[in-house]
Amino acid sequence: MTFTMSIGFQFYKRRFRQYGPLIIVMFIFFMGIFYLSASPDLQHPSFRKHLALNNAINKDILKLERKVKLLESTLKKHNIPESEYMEGLLPVIYVITPTHARPQQKAELTRLKNVFLHVPALHWILVEDSEQKTGLVKHFLESGGISFTHLNVPTPKDWKLGENQPVWQKPRGVLQRNAGLDWLRSNFEPPASRAVVYFADDDNTYSTELFQEMRWTKKVSVWPVALVGGVMVERPKVTLSGKVNGWLTGWKPDRAFATDMAGFGINLDLLVNNPEAEFSLDSQKGFMESDFLEKIVKLHELEPKADMCTKVYIWHTRTEKPNMKDEEKLRKEGRPTNRNIEV
Repeated sequence: MTFTMSIGFQFYKRRFRQYGPLIIVMFIFFMGIFYLSASPDLQHPSFRKHLALNNAINKDILKLERKVKLLESTLKKHNIPESEYMEGLLPVIYVITPTHARPQQKAELTRLKNVFLHVPALHWILVEDSEQKTGLVKHFLESGGISFTHLNVPTPKDWKLGENQPVWQKPRGVLQRNAGLDWLRSNFEPPASRAVVYFADDDNTYSTELFQEMRWTKKVSVWPVALVGGVMVERPKVTLSGKVNGWLTGWKPDRAFATDMAGFGINLDLLVNNPEAEFSLDSQKGFMESDFLEKIVKLHELEPKADMCTKVYIWHTRTEKPNMKDEEKLRKEGRPTNRNIEV
């Protein structure tokens, strides 16, 4: 019997060590509740009012939690991705990207697509500078994962850059961006305010934060762009009251809108209601963006994003043009390295 009592004592001793502190805390807690409930102050009408409000809030939280669990179970039951449900609640971002055939085209489009896959409620309008849609871009888009529209329009030969011409010599992607705008205007009627349009070239580097910044654009939102125009960063100048009053840039800061093509997003409704707003091949060198924005917005109406234009979410990186001299040699010999393989 002594042995049995010893075992029992050791058992309860271990349990007290394990749960003793918790029991003591709970005892103090309930004694405190008992003490407070007996206090005359708790009978005061204001306390009862706050208590009733707190109970109501707790009930609402419980109801919300139940709704969330019900939604999650419904999405799972019908095999609906949560991102698709969220897309119905978020303003859609329509991204217009001009693209042209070159050795690194698919690589740059892949880099861009990998960013877009992390952005909900995004529709990609990819416009080829070609007489017809190419199989490479068609297969790339149809590989899945993203909502898209595939268009094509060729740039006149006289407006194409020569082999050794600098990129700033002639405007690029003009007709392709306009084709994207035409598609949007053909598919939407005002009001189309729950959407934003962005021009994303395929040779830039983008952070996903950029797209969340632009999503709720009312008219035209703006932000910095890095590694462009001969400086580390071009950006709008913003006052303490949050208004854009100029531009910090190395080249012609006196332009009405001295911003890069990647530095602004536009509410779709603004574009649908201004059908004359498009890009022009006749714009003075470096003024294409400014000429376009002057047709739809005033400087004081701009909405500075990216922490009042103090953060960078986009970079003009541009991939290096690959050296194809050996490939050209092999091609002339009838032995191209990319035969039967899409690069």
